[in-house]
Amino acid sequence: MSRTEQVIRQTEAYSANNYHPLPVVIARGEGVWVYDVEGKRYLDMLSAYSALSHGHRHPKIVQALKEQADKITITSRAFHNETMGSFLEKLCTLAGFEKALPMNTGTEAVETAIKAARKWGELKKGVPKNQGEIIVCENNFHGRTVTVISFSSEEQYRRGFGPYTPGFKIIPYGDAKALEEAITPNTIGFLLEPIQGEAGVIVPPEGYLRDVRRITKKNNVLLILDEIQTGLGRTGKLFAYEYEDAKPDILTLGKALGGGVYPVSAILSSSDVMDVFTPGDHGSTFGGNPLASAVGEAALEVLQEENLTQRAQELGEYFMAGLRRIASPKVKDIRGKGLLIGVEIKEEFGTARPYCENLMHLGLLCKETHHQTIRFAPPLVITKEQIDWALDRIEPVLK
Repeated sequence: MSRTEQVIRQTEAYSANNYHPLPVVIARGEGVWVYDVEGKRYLDMLSAYSALSHGHRHPKIVQALKEQADKITITSRAFHNETMGSFLEKLCTLAGFEKALPMNTGTEAVETAIKAARKWGELKKGVPKNQGEIIVCENNFHGRTVTVISFSSEEQYRRGFGPYTPGFKIIPYGDAKALEEAITPNTIGFLLEPIQGEAGVIVPPEGYLRDVRRITKKNNVLLILDEIQTGLGRTGKLFAYEYEDAKPDILTLGKALGGGVYPVSAILSSSDVMDVFTPGDHGSTFGGNPLASAVGEAALEVLQEENLTQRAQELGEYFMAGLRRIASPKVKDIRGKGLLIGVEIKEEFGTARPYCENLMHLGLLCKETHHQTIRFAPPLVITKEQIDWALDRIEPVLK
């Protein structure tokens, strides 16, 4: 029995069956490359769903982790720590918001944004107690907590996990008129992804986010953008909303904020929204801990110093052009922005899973999403030569 088979057998014996990973066991990584337990090399085309935008084990980020780990790691928010303030100042300054609230995972950031919007609705907008409603979109993906799956339109995410949290209304994605018609006096927020990643890298019609921003402002509704996957350079802009100048009232971040080495998330907003929180309202033992803050600050510095946002834009266009040149009859659509790209397979040619498995055998790691779409989202440190290497392997699989 190979080492790969041993590890997979052990994992499946003791792990809950809540994932269906490709049959590869990754042992180490550096930059855009990972190596399995047998020593085979692969190009990482998933980046842990954008958590590895800086690449595997970026030296500066790992060094920040090590140096902070040698000082102090966790203090809890019962005390101040030396690194959180500096991290949040850098984050707010870079993003152009007044305040931030740090958490750990993306779904925690979404939960935090929902709580902020609900309390703002009651205290600032004057919506009757427990009557605030948040509008969301079909095919959304904002995490896996009970509240978040309560407003999912994906039946599998909900099945067996009720009763569900009330207070949400689902409308079609990319339809500004549907948003306008759904708003009532009790509407406090509109939560959406500027590009729906998990739904299959769905890019809304041009002008949609601009219209959404206009409609929410007109109706005194908080615009809450989930940029956990699209944020911090992934789409070729620092934030995907910048393509249409649709700055939200609340922005949720995660994944790449941890630099690929530690879970870090946050929401950013104005003082008007953030000031609804008072001590004891909301918190996290690990949120804003010294280790997370040191890593997050280093991740933001690398993002700027290495021009990763500009790289994502230039290399995304290069990659997308290369994919389109393949011109496979099996491909229904190629879409995306920056280095977040979806290749949708026509249903008559099967699901995307076998294509991902074939690419794995050729040394490329990616993952299917929503059955028909292969998601390509490599680390932003990838080079043109590495993209060419990938295209040489993608072409025979797609054809």
